[in-house]
Amino acid sequence: MNNKEGNNKRGGSRPNSSRPSSNKPKPPMAKRAQGPKKVKPAVKAAEEEAAQKLKKQNQAPKRQKAADEIRLNKFISNSGVCSRRDADIYIQSGNVKVNGVPVTEMGYLVKLTDVINFDGAILTPEKKEYILLNKPKNFTTALDEGQEFRNVLELVRGSTTAKIAPIGRMDKNTTGLLLFTNDTDMIRKFTLPSQKSSKIYQVSLDKNLKFEDLEKISKGLVLDGHRVFVEEVSYIDGEAKSEVGLKLRSSNVKVVRAIFEHFDYDVLRIDRVSFAGLTKKNLPRGNWRFLTEQEVINLKNV
Repeated sequence: MNNKEGNNKRGGSRPNSSRPSSNKPKPPMAKRAQGPKKVKPAVKAAEEEAAQKLKKQNQAPKRQKAADEIRLNKFISNSGVCSRRDADIYIQSGNVKVNGVPVTEMGYLVKLTDVINFDGAILTPEKKEYILLNKPKNFTTALDEGQEFRNVLELVRGSTTAKIAPIGRMDKNTTGLLLFTNDTDMIRKFTLPSQKSSKIYQVSLDKNLKFEDLEKISKGLVLDGHRVFVEEVSYIDGEAKSEVGLKLRSSNVKVVRAIFEHFDYDVLRIDRVSFAGLTKKNLPRGNWRFLTEQEVINLKNV
């Protein structure tokens, strides 16, 4: 092989090469994978419009809310029949009519003058009211204890025209803070076993509380198969050892009584001195007052 041929390895022809002749037809190249077909602009626009309609099917049209308008679920909740969340379920199921027309849209705006038919009943909206009472003895939250003991609602009669109810129960011998409201969401919140607000009780016993029993109570105990967590228990400063302070999250006064009866003490008196941060300051026994706006906000944030 001459030098010219040897120096032309890249581009020159190689007559003595053993490869097949390049004159033979090459096999066809494999087709490249193709992406999804491009949708025509008109078709794509129609599909997007249909998707938007489907998305907004259960939403009220966006518009500026007037000063005299509120959402339909809030109107229902204000009437006291159920919470806003439950109201949404009734609305979606078609059980709510506005001025005789069924409404299933979420966020639908109504006026206070509109006629709202809720599951067959006409509703009257109410402003949310929050009233704190320092309950005296011989009044009960129960409605089935006969005529011997009067109901606590007598003590707040005339405070409001709203249909209020007490949060939690109190028997005739229990005194102290009791909150009334027509806010069904708040009533539910503070009666759930999982609620996190603390209550402080002053408990009067028939005899001095032994220190070893106080320590056992502070560690918590099991009552009727349920674990009771006590945040704090202590003797009342300057009082006999039969006067005990108890802090726990339960709003059920029966739990307080059961704790001490578990250790063979008779409970003579229970006084709730604090409820979710509210106190009896400047509220004499038997008197009531409206909560401040800030106090309501605090309760909702507990």
